[in-house]
Amino acid sequence: MNPAAFAYHRPATLDAAIALLQEHGDGAKLLAGGHSLLPVLKLRLAEPAHLVDIGGLAALRGIRDENGTLRVGALTSHTQLTTDPLLRARCPLIPEIAERVGDRQVRNRGTLGGALAHADAAADYPAGILALDAELVARGPNGERTIPAANFFVAFLTTALAPDEILTEIRLPALRPRTGTSYQKLANQASGYAIVGVAAVVTLDEQGRCVEARVGITGTSERASRAATLETALRGAPLDDVTIAAAADLATDGLDPLDDLHAPADYRLGVTRGLARRALLAAAERARAN
Repeated sequence: MNPAAFAYHRPATLDAAIALLQEHGDGAKLLAGGHSLLPVLKLRLAEPAHLVDIGGLAALRGIRDENGTLRVGALTSHTQLTTDPLLRARCPLIPEIAERVGDRQVRNRGTLGGALAHADAAADYPAGILALDAELVARGPNGERTIPAANFFVAFLTTALAPDEILTEIRLPALRPRTGTSYQKLANQASGYAIVGVAAVVTLDEQGRCVEARVGITGTSERASRAATLETALRGAPLDDVTIAAAADLATDGLDPLDDLHAPADYRLGVTRGLARRALLAAAERARAN
């Protein structure tokens, strides 16, 4: 099926893109890499009158260090995330996630910001962004604001972004010494989306006890979330197999699981607990190596 007719705009600046969103309101949609929006348009699940293509805004691409915080442009592609040496050295969780997104074509065209702003329940990055306690920067007609990752994902396909705001940057704080990370995923074999994905960030003290654990979960319910009960259970505990297994059983506390043709609710919950255990074990091992 072909998309409904629309007017195509390719603004030369971010301010021009924001102005187009203001002018056309609900009738406008942003186009970045296109791998989330174009299928929706072809199925006519959305029929915007105006398409605002921001793919040419080079200022929204790239990765740089600013006082220890990694600042990732929203239009940085998945492939760039997998290969960037600064990111691989300083925040390996994001390249680990990026390597498992879709297929090569999707990784070459799709963008980090587009995936986050789309907020699909089965997207990979939200789990990692939550576990890293990242910040997301949005710009609109009233200027720039910073949104904590914990407040960004509101509901299915819904974020804290206003209709006339554009996600411009993701800020990744520096990882503490003796920190390890891991992303574990059960993928839909047809699409590559996460039936369940779990990201873990673990920091140990010199005696090997857990100083902090942050766990993000995607795919299990309609929006990505943190496993707060699990995190509390691990704080101050030695991260041996028994402790991690007991804590992983708490990963699904408070979750309302999806139940669809890809996986029934009970199965999703069981997979979530299993992947939480794997992610924590791998993150703890990497923390010890660090």
